[in-house]
Amino acid sequence: MGGRHDVRAGPYGKRGARFFVASERMLMEASVAIQVLPQRVGGNEEVCRIVDEAIAYIQTKFPDAYVGPFETTIQGEYDLCMEVVAGVNRICVEAGAPEVATYVKIFFAPEEGVLTTEEKISKYHENDA
Repeated sequence: MGGRHDVRAGPYGKRGARFFVASERMLMEASVAIQVLPQRVGGNEEVCRIVDEAIAYIQTKFPDAYVGPFETTIQGEYDLCMEVVAGVNRICVEAGAPEVATYVKIFFAPEEGVLTTEEKISKYHENDA
């Protein structure tokens, strides 16, 4: 990437609509929300323990993962995101879940990139301590 900003094509590859990506910022080509629900593991404490292990695994690959009450969101290179989706299922099984239901939402924009989690939600958390 050269210079201060790179100019990329706008929506649907059209050159008319342009936007700038700061060269210091890595292009995020995917944003992925992951929710794991360990099955047949007993009570809530065991479910939470296994989910905590899944989140810890995600954070080893994506330290800036956004952990919410229902899902954890990661952003970055698509193949690494998909590797984490596969890995999180294995982590849950290794942690004691005989079955795991995983719900995944993927936004993929390899040419333009995606908005970061910070860009999407920071205005709603301005007063957080």
